[in-house]
Amino acid sequence: MTEKTTSRVTPDEATVRNALEKVTKHIIPFLLLMYVIAFVDRTNLGWAQQEWKMNYGISTAAYTFGATLFFVGYAVFEVPSNLIMHKVGARWWMTRIMITWGIVAACFMFVQGPKSFYALRFLLGVAEAGFFPGVMLYLTYWYPAARRAWATGLFYMGLPIANIFGNPLSGSLLELDGLLGMDGIHWMFLAEGALAVVVGIICPWVLVDRPNKAAWLTEEEQRDLTLQIEIEEAAKQKAKPISWGRALADPRILYFCLIYFCIQASVYGLTFFLPKQVTSMTGTSAGFKASLVTAIPWVVALVGVLIIPKIADRKQNHGLLSGLMLAFSGVGIMGSALFLHQPVPALALLSVAAVGFTCAQPIFWQLPTRYLSGAALAGATGLVNAVGNLGGWAAPLLRTWATQNAFGTVENPNEAAGLVVLGLAGIIGVLLVLGLKLFKKSDEEREALSLQSGAES
Repeated sequence: MTEKTTSRVTPDEATVRNALEKVTKHIIPFLLLMYVIAFVDRTNLGWAQQEWKMNYGISTAAYTFGATLFFVGYAVFEVPSNLIMHKVGARWWMTRIMITWGIVAACFMFVQGPKSFYALRFLLGVAEAGFFPGVMLYLTYWYPAARRAWATGLFYMGLPIANIFGNPLSGSLLELDGLLGMDGIHWMFLAEGALAVVVGIICPWVLVDRPNKAAWLTEEEQRDLTLQIEIEEAAKQKAKPISWGRALADPRILYFCLIYFCIQASVYGLTFFLPKQVTSMTGTSAGFKASLVTAIPWVVALVGVLIIPKIADRKQNHGLLSGLMLAFSGVGIMGSALFLHQPVPALALLSVAAVGFTCAQPIFWQLPTRYLSGAALAGATGLVNAVGNLGGWAAPLLRTWATQNAFGTVENPNEAAGLVVLGLAGIIGVLLVLGLKLFKKSDEEREALSLQSGAES
């Protein structure tokens, strides 16, 4: 325990509450902005798909393969990136991540064919590796367990916000086609990549590594919030410290990887193809009007993520609620397959799916963070996110395989089959969450949950 926190045995509840209000005000909006930009930069290629196909020979199969290469680069560098952040701090490491991914994202304006597309998608994954698990780790430095699902839910608002505002932004930039002799997709990639670079430059002046370095907290707030976090960290370490190597080999961590794989398969299997799906359902072309329609499921998801993670914190039943949300995801995606040419019911079911996989994620992340700490938590969150995000690699490939090879042809793809395959990922995820009951709690987890429950009561 640090010298600053030894003068008080237990933190003052009101002081911690006041400190957390300030933390939420100062840190969450910027993390949210970063996530919005990250998600826009990794998914905006959906708006370029048709033009690349017509002008640069990037077929549907090539597009699908290239889209998934992001997750290969991302997965390879996740764990080392997160361990580095744990060593050097979030302030400068997040700055590095944002600037490099912004530069790579802008370079998509130079895509001339499949090879350049493949190379840039892989490099984008390498550049962005560590961002998301880094934020999950960073939140454990600031929020006690009793408030963390709610705080993580606020961060996850970036997913629907990115699709609510990112899609219209991308659609609007496409309509700059011809300005200064540049294509609309070139303007889209340049502007959205440059935005990441600008925010990265600002990052060192906004993010703070730990509560005891936050000038906007009083000395009492720094002390008591730090003490509250230290009490929980001590609870995780009390039974037996867990090394990051041991955490990576823990069967339950590997099991968490499978659950997160199913969640991400639902997210990206739908997101990469939603613009195309909406234009097909509504008979509109890619642009601003179509982007407004694609925003509808995400508006509903935004409302859900503001409410459901908070309920999870209050009920302290994160496993059950994450499973329920995955069920929403699976049923919503599979149900939409029945209404491919009926926009209203299809969008209603896709909205159910968006609520499901958006809310499942912040609730899910509370399961591993409950009993891991330090380098073990850094390594484990990196691994879970790395393997889980391979769901974003597998889902588009599975969807294309189902639509064109298993239940259809290249000339006559069966889009309903692709949606059913994606929906099954959510259902499998539900079964895996239920299977967590088979794992016996470790000594570390029992001790951590006992002390955290005492602190929360």
